[in-house]
Amino acid sequence: MLVVVLLVVVVIVALLAGVHWYVWRRLVRDTTAPGGAARPAGTTAVWVLPLLSVGALVSGRAGAPFRLERVLAWPGYLWLAVLLYLVLALLVGEAVRPLLRRVLERRAEPGATGEKTTRVPESGGQAPRTPEVPHGDGDTAAAGDTGAIRTAVGGRGEAPAERPEPPRSGPSRRLFVSRVVGGGAAAVALGTVGYGTYGVLRGPRVKRVTVPLARLPRAAHGFRIAVVSDIHLGPILGRAHTQRIVDSINATSPDLVAVVGDLVDGSVADLGSAAEPLAQLKARHGSFFVTGNHEYFSGAQEWVDHVRELGLRPLRNERVEIAGFDLAGVNDVAGEGEGDGPDFAKALGDRDRARASVLLAHQPVVIHDAVEQGVDLQLSGHTHGGQLWPGNYLAELANPTVAGLERYGDTQLYVTRGAGAWGPPVRVGAPSDITVVQLASRQA
Repeated sequence: MLVVVLLVVVVIVALLAGVHWYVWRRLVRDTTAPGGAARPAGTTAVWVLPLLSVGALVSGRAGAPFRLERVLAWPGYLWLAVLLYLVLALLVGEAVRPLLRRVLERRAEPGATGEKTTRVPESGGQAPRTPEVPHGDGDTAAAGDTGAIRTAVGGRGEAPAERPEPPRSGPSRRLFVSRVVGGGAAAVALGTVGYGTYGVLRGPRVKRVTVPLARLPRAAHGFRIAVVSDIHLGPILGRAHTQRIVDSINATSPDLVAVVGDLVDGSVADLGSAAEPLAQLKARHGSFFVTGNHEYFSGAQEWVDHVRELGLRPLRNERVEIAGFDLAGVNDVAGEGEGDGPDFAKALGDRDRARASVLLAHQPVVIHDAVEQGVDLQLSGHTHGGQLWPGNYLAELANPTVAGLERYGDTQLYVTRGAGAWGPPVRVGAPSDITVVQLASRQA
């Protein structure tokens, strides 16, 4: 097992080293001159930024002071996002590079761009003679000439020789192309990450989804559940982020609030105050919480106790009866390593199956257990919708549903993209959301 872990670490390190070498080559070596100030500055950045990223990733697990985590988090995590889109843009630039060089070559051809040439005038069919000045060794050379003008053999009746003007000063064609492609890639990467960061810091937008349930009574028709997941409070997203989410939820006037895991990335000691605005949540039937995998990285029991103090009810493999349906919640599968995993039989086993049921479970992968238990609707998060395109394609490999509403047998699964971000505070192609799920009775 240790050998496998070490092998994986070696592969990851080698991959990151290769990626950073490629970025250095295309963005630093190919665009700067040796001996200038730009090249050592760029080389230093390519060394320092990945070290900051490693620091941001491991500082929390290593028990570093929370203040140090915050210092490392912004540059370290943002560089990971910039690196992703920088590499993608540079790879596209590899296809653009030869096309751009070809365009420049065509424009440089005589006559293509009006390039001027100097025609040597005829003089009796022979090349003109110029005054000769003696050299120190007794040879002669044309006055003012920097090199002999070659004429065609025979001289007479041949086309006059042409002498192009001296080349203009400036960067070489290769250097010019490298700077255009590198500059364009950097602009695309920084623009993409900047817009994605704005989307996260602005706060999630509210989505509304109507889900019909066959066993929901008419009296519960229109019941609204505000679903929020993956808030990921941590060294970057703090109390202000929680407040934005709470204000957005309260503005929808929900009947019930469901917080479906991954609330935090850190301990209660560091982040307890950041979660305090959750105490302001307002819903007719209360607010409920289930654990996500990140709670088990951060002290799950402490967080369960803390959210209870804030007025949320944790559902730990248990259920409650709400007006017209059963609401159940199970622990996250990450808790299995601590003997605290999901127990569907405990949460749902002895219920009245004539009643409609809604299950809160952080990860979509437990949908098959929900189907076996006859659940009508499962509400989940975890995937972030992929968070950073093309991460959605990787998320599809690990999850039955990445985002949105899908049906599995008689059970429906809704997956929210989440209200925060893990790692880089950036979302591209997967905007954050709070979803108001409105239950609809088919008996209405």
